Amino acid sequence: MGLLEDFSSGLFIIQSVIFLIVLLVLRKFAWKPIMDAVNEREVTIVDSLNQAKLAKEEVQNLKAENEMIIREAKIERDNILKEAREIKERIVAEAKDIAKTEGDKMIEQARQSIQAEKAAAMSDIKNQIGVLSVNIAESILQDKLSTEGAHNALVENYLNKSNLN
Repeated sequence: MGLLEDFSSGLFIIQSVIFLIVLLVLRKFAWKPIMDAVNEREVTIVDSLNQAKLAKEEVQNLKAENEMIIREAKIERDNILKEAREIKERIVAEAKDIAKTEGDKMIEQARQSIQAEKAAAMSDIKNQIGVLSVNIAESILQDKLSTEGAHNALVENYLNKSNLN
């Protein structure tokens, strides 16, 4: 039995009409909701892709901003370190200047003190020499002038010298 022998045209027509009715019913009631769901899904996918692009761009912007912030922080750190070095060098230079000034003052004070002590020592030596000279002269005069004639000769000698001047 072949397929063509079992073919019934009435059955074919009824099945075709039922198929067309089902097709029309599906088109009217199912096709539009299915297409709406597909379109809605397509819009959702496009929105998701756009949001992903925006998120990617935002991440890149944040990354670029972070890199810029890091560069600025490094520059600021370098400036702070440079300023700190300059301040340190200035403080060290000022301390050296102050130490030199104080050292010079101390040296000058020591010189003045040495000069004053030297002058005092010289004055003391002169006084001691003067006292010693007077003591020696007194001792010599006492030895020489132990006789009265020597006294008179010395007095006359001084008077003669004072008349000459």
